[in-house]
Amino acid sequence: MTPSRFLHEGRAYALLAAAGLRVPRHGFLESGPLPFAPGEPIVLKGIADELWHKSDKGAVAFAPFDARALRVEAEAMKARVPEHPWIGGLVCEKVAFQRLPGLPTEALVSLKRDPDAGWMVVCGIGGLQADAWAALAPPLLWPVALATPEQALAELKAHWLGRTWLGLQRGTAALTDEAKLLAFLQGLWRAVDGLARAGVTLLELNPVVLDAEGLPTALDGVGTLAPEGGDTPAAPDPAWYRALVAPRDLVIAGVSSREGTVGRIILENVQRSSLKAALRLIKPGAAEFLGLPCLGSVADLAAAPTDQLIVSLPAAQTLELVEQLCRQGGGATVVYIVAGGLGDGADTEGLGQRLVACLEAHRRTGKWTPALVGPNGLGLYSPDLDLNTLFIPDEKLPLRPRPGHAALVSQSGAFLITRLSRRPELGLRAAVAIGNQMDLRCSDFLRGFGEDPAVQVVGAYLEGFAPGDLQATAAATAHLRASGRRVLLYKGGRSQEGMAAASSHTGALAGDAALQASVLRRSGAMLAERIEAFDAALSWLGAYAKGTPRRIAIVTNAGFESVASADLLTGPFRGARLTEAEPARLTALIEAHGLAGLVSPRLPLDLTPMADEAAYLASTQFLLETEADAVVVGLVPLTRRLATADPTAFGPFARALKELAAARGKWVGVAVEGGAIYDAYRQGLREAGLPVFLTMEEALEGLRVIASEY
Repeated sequence: MTPSRFLHEGRAYALLAAAGLRVPRHGFLESGPLPFAPGEPIVLKGIADELWHKSDKGAVAFAPFDARALRVEAEAMKARVPEHPWIGGLVCEKVAFQRLPGLPTEALVSLKRDPDAGWMVVCGIGGLQADAWAALAPPLLWPVALATPEQALAELKAHWLGRTWLGLQRGTAALTDEAKLLAFLQGLWRAVDGLARAGVTLLELNPVVLDAEGLPTALDGVGTLAPEGGDTPAAPDPAWYRALVAPRDLVIAGVSSREGTVGRIILENVQRSSLKAALRLIKPGAAEFLGLPCLGSVADLAAAPTDQLIVSLPAAQTLELVEQLCRQGGGATVVYIVAGGLGDGADTEGLGQRLVACLEAHRRTGKWTPALVGPNGLGLYSPDLDLNTLFIPDEKLPLRPRPGHAALVSQSGAFLITRLSRRPELGLRAAVAIGNQMDLRCSDFLRGFGEDPAVQVVGAYLEGFAPGDLQATAAATAHLRASGRRVLLYKGGRSQEGMAAASSHTGALAGDAALQASVLRRSGAMLAERIEAFDAALSWLGAYAKGTPRRIAIVTNAGFESVASADLLTGPFRGARLTEAEPARLTALIEAHGLAGLVSPRLPLDLTPMADEAAYLASTQFLLETEADAVVVGLVPLTRRLATADPTAFGPFARALKELAAARGKWVGVAVEGGAIYDAYRQGLREAGLPVFLTMEEALEGLRVIASEY
């Protein structure tokens, strides 16, 4: 008989009590003397396997304590639930708890081991109307590994439930105090350890009430049990990271004689790199092809291994190649798989399953195993080597090396190449399309970047997490943040449906998107809700790796930009303010540049179309000397006062702006609100190392993402 996976109320109470949490006095009728006086008000509950909603089945009764009468009632309950194997009659203290007319005072708490996020505590409004309240006051989600009870208390105090319990709603008295709530939350965090040891995957407490002394008390608790998962696959050899982003040699399999094919484009791009002298091909029957030395097969790599092997072959041949590498015990530290058809919708033969099984079997037994990127990978770009393995021709995506402190990782190859096309000024350590994450996953790349001192900022686009990788990604993000680095994420595939109540169980109250966002934000990641916001934030972070500007100064030559910017300076940041003495200095600056009577000495600073570069530079320098953390320079370029067509004029202006930022250790960005005729002007500003935007709104949206960093 299959063991039950049901966690009944009696066992749930024992686990909670072991963590120091308040539970009703209780005992099973079948287990001997009970801790109740004759006639004391009690609740009798029929406990049976997989019986989640006892009251719906007539398995709950309120009565004075009388052991003989309760045994009779328990037998009647057992007869009402013949489809559920009987466990026993649980007699519980009838807890007198506090209520408020018209306000919810019952909580619903879930301790859940999510397969992707790890242990979570979810807390919302409970009782019979839990679904309706969840739509108005969404539950709070606390990843146990990333949040503390103290942080949870601060968030609970701001939630409708916490405000009600603490008497913070208008016209209400406190039902408990912060010390009791903190002790309750600390108990939940302790309980997780016991639940994990007991093999519990879910414990739902509904309702949790406040007793007469204000102590949170669970009046019911049920859940699920499951065997622990299988062995965690061994991690790939950490040497894969250097072999991928800074290989000393490289081999390509799948280069055709036909121009325009995937393998041929990859080869042409790689030949522009500094690795062209350390490049080989796998070409059966050829000693040389297109002027390059050839290996007859992957078997030849056993004696002459490579750092990186790029495989541009059909799915079945790719599988055979990887299996051969594993059988021979060496040949390539990292394998980049271009082809799809492995483990995706086009895989009708189970090729992907065979590939994963091969890798896991070798790693689990300690045998040599290559690390795999992909399948369905578009390639990578490593500016330090000018190494471009993307199968996009140079005339479509001309990449020129600009080494820097940012790294890009994308599940979508198209997202990666469009970012590289739109932001050619971005200084990069590496940009990698990771494909379907069959082996190396997002968390592996974040860990690799975390060990690379050249990487200060990581931008990532993800459409989904491989099983269990949400928690690992969060841990890698937290490690990066702890070392002073930044992680900017855009998570595709989000849905607003399911964010409110879906059922009376807390496990369903929070949809996947809400759970993922909570976990990632608490790990320290910046989450962009829009791709444009991701791009804008990345542009800022590509120029300035350190700092989190929250006081923003605006200088522009257009009234609409001043007004619109003021409207946008809300939420996590605000407009910079002048001290009592600073308006006089600003007035003198305005007069010195012939703008008296045209410009008001206030912020945002509107210089009008009469301002030239000198006025802009003086104003930017002034604003950098105020409390402002960042200055956004708005340039509507249609005025003749600005030299927008002559690089010999706007080049020095751009460099001077960048030097002002560097001198003060603050951020300066530029918004150029004009058409395509001003693209060269924008490019000149970018080449000076400034983040450049098409609109002031774009610039501020990027800053908003950064200022919202957890």
